[in-house]
Amino acid sequence: MGNRKKVPLLNKVAYGVGTGGGCVFNQIAAAFLLNYYTDTALIGAGAIATMFLVCRIFDGITDLLMGAVVDKTSTKWGKARPWLIASAPLTLIGIVLLMNVPMGLGDSGKLVYAYVTYIFMNCIVYTIYGISNTALLPLMTHDSGESTMLATFSAVGNNLIGLIAGSAITPLVLNCGWKVSSVVLGAVACVLILFSALINKEVDAEANGPSRETLPMSQQLPAVLKNKYFWLLLLIGVFSLLMNANAIGGQIFFCNEVLGNPMFMSALMVAGQLPGIFILFALPAISKRWSKQMFLLIGAILLIVGFAITGFAGNNTTMIVVGTVIRSLGAGPLLSAVFALVPDVVEYGYWKYGIHSEGLISSAQSIGSKVGIGLGSALTGWILAAVGYMPGTEASETVVNAIRFDYTWLGAILGVVILIIVLMLNVEKYAKEYQKKENDING
Repeated sequence: MGNRKKVPLLNKVAYGVGTGGGCVFNQIAAAFLLNYYTDTALIGAGAIATMFLVCRIFDGITDLLMGAVVDKTSTKWGKARPWLIASAPLTLIGIVLLMNVPMGLGDSGKLVYAYVTYIFMNCIVYTIYGISNTALLPLMTHDSGESTMLATFSAVGNNLIGLIAGSAITPLVLNCGWKVSSVVLGAVACVLILFSALINKEVDAEANGPSRETLPMSQQLPAVLKNKYFWLLLLIGVFSLLMNANAIGGQIFFCNEVLGNPMFMSALMVAGQLPGIFILFALPAISKRWSKQMFLLIGAILLIVGFAITGFAGNNTTMIVVGTVIRSLGAGPLLSAVFALVPDVVEYGYWKYGIHSEGLISSAQSIGSKVGIGLGSALTGWILAAVGYMPGTEASETVVNAIRFDYTWLGAILGVVILIIVLMLNVEKYAKEYQKKENDING
């Protein structure tokens, strides 16, 4: 861990761009996939919600396996980069398959097609991308300040490109249809991911050739599973993305059925993501003066306040936008500081158990994010199915009230859960103590 390296600006930008490439799929999965399946492919909301949940089982398995694969990889390109390169064209293929359910199939055939393509894209392709992209961060530098800056660029790229993609999908689909849109979105994601993978380098591979030899998974996995911060990273990822995906997934139904104004979706998309980008620039200053945990605490509090305002707003669109802006300011830290904490958890595990596990530790973030997105989208689907939502018909008062609760007060409840988890996520104090000991040893 004594090998330190400053990361050039181009590489920080490239890493953020690559993270943004992955967010193209996240936007599709969180904001549009449920609506595509129910209103275009005409698959029942309850069946799709169950599919999202069932696929979480595969996610947990494939994420841990991929984490172990990254840890065992040793090439002149490094540990994570080869897999990040491979994930780029697979992302294009996966998105195109996902958004083109053959309409000639019967109801059962369409559901089977949805299962197969969703498992392929989410549980295999996005697993390869997510683990390798997250593991690349601690492999690019061992400097804590640079890791924080990389996480900031990652979060900015994720939010900015996610905002652009989310805002562009609706007009793209309306003008070109889902088939052309899937090719365009898949190609954009592929190019952005590939840009990061080809530009960035891993410190150890660059200095020493093939990456260091690692211990077998039978030794690494028990150490990782004993690391309490691995589980807290996983939980913060689950509930943060659950909150975010549920809000984004419910947003289109909120605009259509509660407000009766589908075009308000674009305003909420901007209000829900753009402010979160600006607060990210405070991460380096806050983490240096206080801690990344403090940044997360601020985010959790803003999240609760923002959702509460939208809950009290009724149909007042001004208050809804204000609440969404505050919610966005809270979501920014929660979707960025977690990346910055991965190197701290890796270092904690090394000092506590004597084992480096960048890949397996990174799987906590990947598992958490995908479980959160899946459950968030599923939750909206289950709520719609429970109250008898029928596309193309006038929504009943029960449906309207359920969608309103889903989009507002449910987010505030999840915000309280997130706040409790953040209060326990104090890994930085250990990482700093261990770093001080290392500096003392090295003179």
